[in-house]
Amino acid sequence: MLVAATAAKSSSSSAFFLIIIVVYAVIYFAFIRPRSRKAKAARHQSKQVEVGERARTIGGLIGTIISRTDEAVTLRTASGVELDFIPSAIAGRIDPVPASTDDDETTDHDHDDDHEEPSHEGDDK
Repeated sequence: MLVAATAAKSSSSSAFFLIIIVVYAVIYFAFIRPRSRKAKAARHQSKQVEVGERARTIGGLIGTIISRTDEAVTLRTASGVELDFIPSAIAGRIDPVPASTDDDETTDHDHDDDHEEPSHEGDDK
């Protein structure tokens, strides 16, 4: 009878240990691993930005990189202000917007000129 009680305690403790391992594995694969992959991708993207390219910081500032070292990245904003950032503060490159021609694209404003909306001034009904 003592042997049966010891065996029951042993199997319940090993089952508990197995549950702890499964819970840890679920937490690791559901939360920790995706977060570390995302951080690694962000580090890689910030290293891809070269001098002369437009970039954005993690704070939302957009500018052109004018110099880059291991300790600092210097951005020039549209107003001409030069700011120094640590390299990890660079969120990524801003791709330039392709120039579009007016012949290729038409907007709703082009079609609105064809007909006028009726005026509702003086309608007191």
